Amino acid sequence: MKTPSNLRFPGHRAPEAGFEVPLEMLSACHGRIEDQCSTLRRLVAHVDASGVDEQARTAARAVVRYFETAAGLHHADEEENLFPALVESMAGSDPVCIRELTQRLVAQHRRLESQWRRVREALERLIEAGDPAWLDPGDVDALVTSYEEHIALEERELLPMAARLLGDGELDAMGRAMRERRGVELP
Repeated sequence: MKTPSNLRFPGHRAPEAGFEVPLEMLSACHGRIEDQCSTLRRLVAHVDASGVDEQARTAARAVVRYFETAAGLHHADEEENLFPALVESMAGSDPVCIRELTQRLVAQHRRLESQWRRVREALERLIEAGDPAWLDPGDVDALVTSYEEHIALEERELLPMAARLLGDGELDAMGRAMRERRGVELP
């Protein structure tokens, strides 16, 4: 379930997803989350076959670093900027549908964060002590499956809805907020 690289939203065209095209940036982030989930699944297989070696520790550190920074920022981008902008854009659309969708996605974020904490603890023990016993394939599978379902819902419903309902002004404000959240200044 890879996000198409040619996905473009109305009103903006850019060769790469950046803050000036926040919906594309959110979609591109989904692809990076999928990559990290794939790494997690490969890590479980690697540790099972080869034990905890430096390659396993390096992969675990990269996954932890990603989920501890970018994934949290992604959730904040949606919850603090995208969801409120969609709710405010409800004139002429179905407010119940948008509220239910955003509430469902927020609940999924909390579940993902809880699942991530379990996996992160196992990865930290693997990194620090070389202890593979804590890396439960069931926990990894639950996290990855939850992310797959979550990303599919956002790609299928949320982002197309946002592209249809939000104007350039709302998208520009969202891009500015996303940039500020990361401490990135304009060039």
